[in-house]
This record gives sequence, C-alpha cells and structure tokens, in this order.
Amino acid sequence: MNLADLTATELLAGYRDGSVSPVEVIEDVLTRVSSYEPRLCALYALDPDGARAAAQESERRWRGGTAGALDGVPVTVKENIATRGTPVPQGTAATALVPAPEDAPAAARLRAAGAVIFSKTTMPEYGMLSSGVSTFHRLTRNPWDLTKTAGGSSAGAAAAAAAGYGPIHIGTDIGGSIRLPAGWCGLIGLKPTHGRIAVGNPYAGRAIGPLTRTAPDAALALQVMSGYDPRDHTSIPLASDVFEANLDGLRVALLLDAGVGLPVDPEVTAAVSAAAAVLEKAGAIVEPITPIITRDMLDGLDRFWRIRSATDIAALPEERRAKVLPQIRSWVSSAAELTAADVFHGYSQMGAMAAAVGRVFTTYDVILSPVAPITAFPAELAYPTDDPGKPFEHIAFTVPYNMSQHPATTVNAGWSTSGMPIGAQLAVPHHQDLRALALADFLDTHRAETRPWP
Repeated sequence: MNLADLTATELLAGYRDGSVSPVEVIEDVLTRVSSYEPRLCALYALDPDGARAAAQESERRWRGGTAGALDGVPVTVKENIATRGTPVPQGTAATALVPAPEDAPAAARLRAAGAVIFSKTTMPEYGMLSSGVSTFHRLTRNPWDLTKTAGGSSAGAAAAAAAGYGPIHIGTDIGGSIRLPAGWCGLIGLKPTHGRIAVGNPYAGRAIGPLTRTAPDAALALQVMSGYDPRDHTSIPLASDVFEANLDGLRVALLLDAGVGLPVDPEVTAAVSAAAAVLEKAGAIVEPITPIITRDMLDGLDRFWRIRSATDIAALPEERRAKVLPQIRSWVSSAAELTAADVFHGYSQMGAMAAAVGRVFTTYDVILSPVAPITAFPAELAYPTDDPGKPFEHIAFTVPYNMSQHPATTVNAGWSTSGMPIGAQLAVPHHQDLRALALADFLDTHRAETRPWP
C-alpha cells in the first residue's frame, strides 16, 4: 500500500516503531496530489516546501521522544478555517484577499499536536452550496466519478480524503457541509456537538469536524481539536465520552422519510435499511419513526439564511458584488420582499427544529437515516435541483442536528448501481460524539461489501 493511503493510526504506529518516516509519508502524499489534483481540484494554497519542512521537524521530534498526538500526520484544513498568513476567500472571487493574522483554534490545536498541514481545501461560494461550484476555486470533482460533485461545502476536504491525500481532512458544517460530501464520497464525516471544537467565528449551527476514511481516525482528530477556546464563546470543555459501541438493547430510531425535500432514491432507502438490519442483528432495537421536521421549518430557515446572505452581499462594493456567483445573487434577490415577521419566523425555526430533535431523543439512543436522499449529482450544478429558488431540498436529513447541536456522523452504507457511495447518518445525544463514531466503525467493519478507494 502507498504510504499516502495509510490511516493516521497506522502512521503513528509506524512513526513510533521507526518503520515509517514523516518525511517519506509527505513525499508520497505530494506525489499523489501531483497525479490526481489536475482532475480533482480539491486543494487551495498547497505548500509543498512548508510541508516538507514540517515533516522534517516532526521526524526530529519522534527521534527525540517529544512527538505530539498527531505528529507527522498529513492534514488538510478547509479554506474558511483560518491559517496564519493565508487569505480566506470563502469560495468567492468577491472576497478581498487579506492574509489571516493567526490560526483559528482548530488549526492551532492541530499544529500543536504536530500535524503537517500541507494545504487548505476548496469550498463553494460562501459555503452556501452542497457542491464545488465557486467563482474563486476551480470546480472540485468526486474521485469516484469525475462527472459528479464531491458535495459541499467541504468539497475539497471530501475529495482529498477519498483520493488519499493523507488521512485527515478538516471541514465545516452549518447544514450538512461535512456530512453531505462525506456521504457522497464514502467517508466518515463528523459534525460534533456544538462547541466541542472551537470555531473561532461562531454562528448558529456552525461546526468544525473531520472527514476521514475510518472512524478511529476521525476520533483521533476530534480529540486533538476539542476543548474550550476564549475566542469562541460557544466552545465547551473537554468531554468524557469513550469510543465504545454497546449495541445490546440500543434503541435506534430509523428515519427513512425526511418529510420534506427531494424524494429518497430507492437505492438509498435499501442501503440504510441494510445498515439498520446490521444493528438489529447485533442486538439493537430498531423502530421506524415519522419525519422530524416540516416544510415550514425548512422554508423558514431558508428565508433567514437568505436575508443574512443578502445583507452581507449588499454591504460589498458594487465591483465586488458583481463577482458573486449568479446563482447566489439569484437566491438572495427575493430577500427584499421578506418582512420583519418573515425573518423572525425563519429565525425561530432553528429552535423549532432543535425541539423536534430533542423529542426523539427522549425515547431513542440513536437516529439512523440517509445522509442525503440522492447520490452525488453532476459536478457542474450548484444545487441538485439546479434551481436557486429551491436550494435546500436535499438537506432535510442533516440540517436538524445543526440546529439542535447534536453530534451526527456519516458512514458508507454501500454503493448505487452506478458505483457511487451511499451514506448513512448516525445522530446521538449531546456529548456522545465518540459513541457515534464507534457505531459508525461497527457499521463500517460489518458492511456486506467493501471496494477499493478510487
């Protein structure tokens, strides 16, 4: 196996016994990048020289016995997570490119643990699309099928993880932006409990989390990045959960119909139902449940996000406003028609979603569902509907947990007849992130079929 394909846990074991060197590993990763990147377009601000220097420093720490928890492990960070000295364009040509003055909390913790951050990764326009469409970055594509999207808004992170650009890739998620691309690329993608990983620029629903090929790697990244940071008033102290899946008597709510949005593809339903059967065979009690959210909740959130984005874009100088992706400008164009009551009602739907999710967890330990109702759609489309007026018809399974602040992770549940990954989602009560990952690991290792990475 190429060193670029080794998991973080395998790399750390190799560094520990001296069979593998961080310098060798980063060279293999950079070779993989040079081979795949012209087609995938997953990276932004690639820094080969800085990566090689960091790998050499890591090698010295391993030899000196001072290595950190992720020392020498290649990592990418989504471009909207600040890293000192690199501009944060937010996926749009409308942003003035100003170097970030410092690392965001998550990036700082990764560096402190010895991780080799060798590149940033791409994202779509303002992170408001579940695709790789951007006026700043090249179009990111899915390694499983280059005609399909990798998803978004953590587009580059997902593509990089599936392609084997090293084992750990960090994304952000405000409505499914880690989980949707993870599901469409066959990955583990965790949206943690809100505040578990300090964001630095907190906003309702926004979270930072890992996209990896394995659940143990996601758990390792989570533990390194977790903890309170004074730059984020919503961040919380370290949690005490454990990476353990006890399935005997586990109460699983099976959600196969989101109640709103695109209809669920029968292949998606079949794959998630098969995952439920695996849990049931291991001792879990699986029961179907009715939809958690409503059309009013999803449309209200759309209206709130629409006025927020319209306000931000209106504040730009005209010459920069003109650079915003036309689909985004079309989406926000109706914001002026919204009343104060519309906006307040839309804002209140975040709380309505949270309450609806909370009611399910009074009865169940886990909510199992599809990540998305469909598999990956054509790469060139900004939205799966190809309609700026209906931009969120695919997020009804993911967005509730952003608003309720519960942890939710993806795991590959199988493949469609066209060969595209189908993601299942596991949501659990607050502060049980590692338990969610352990359950994902169980499903990942008990899946009926495995396939080589693309």
